[in-house]
Amino acid sequence: MPTETKPKAEDTSRDLVSGLDELERTPVTETRWGRFASRLWAGTWPKVLALVLVIGAWQLLFLSGWKAPWVLPAPLTVWEDLVAYAATPDYLQAILITLQRALTGFALSVVVGSVLGIAVARFKPLRAAIGSLITGLQTMPSIMWFPLAILLFKISESAILFVVVLGAVPSIANGIISGIDYVPPAWKRVGAVLGMKGFALYRHVILPATLPSFVSGLKQGWAFAWRSLMAGELLVIVAGQGSIGALMQGAREFNDSARVLTWIVTVLVIGILVDTAFKAADDRIRRSWGLAGDR
Repeated sequence: MPTETKPKAEDTSRDLVSGLDELERTPVTETRWGRFASRLWAGTWPKVLALVLVIGAWQLLFLSGWKAPWVLPAPLTVWEDLVAYAATPDYLQAILITLQRALTGFALSVVVGSVLGIAVARFKPLRAAIGSLITGLQTMPSIMWFPLAILLFKISESAILFVVVLGAVPSIANGIISGIDYVPPAWKRVGAVLGMKGFALYRHVILPATLPSFVSGLKQGWAFAWRSLMAGELLVIVAGQGSIGALMQGAREFNDSARVLTWIVTVLVIGILVDTAFKAADDRIRRSWGLAGDR
């Protein structure tokens, strides 16, 4: 009578592992270009749909006759003005002047906000003294600073940069402070065990751990800086500096609604591009931390 042979435990384990490997293996059904195109389309079509809805509502409002055409022009009129104006040197020069101010003010804000945030998070007496003041400054409308800025610096570039820095620094500082506060204590102990203390501990352990919160603070700081700059350019017209705000104010004085809307669209596009850059940086950090996969 033949005897049944039981499968060896080694063979069973090998078959089980092989089956699990097959379950985890993702079949490649499209090329790398196809995956890129799919991700691009998935991120593009919602924006295109939103744009179509906004333009459609704008066109319907224009057709309703709610306002005269010289007050609220049609989308096509604004598009034609934008295309024609974008080909002139004044358009590009205005954008460059405004971006130069924005980048200069934001760079100063990053330096001041980072130093202030680290100092407040590091020294408890300093946090007790000015911790709540930083939050209060963050909620304060930037336009409130312009009368003081004009008194201090007259009608000048310095007045605009003063308000831009004051608008952005609190958000950047709070991002650093929040990031340091939420660093796991175990990480600090590991750094101490490895012989790190003082500046070395901050450089190699604490500051890298605050990177996601810091980037979030930078994004919020840029938003405050950009809004402060736009308000400053509308209020503080520096002679010989044809910035976006100055040219937009000039168009408003001449009742050129199409040109005003052209600048509004331009500022909106710049804001979207900057937000896209921040989102790309945030996604890269999340992937490096293992918090999000490729989508």
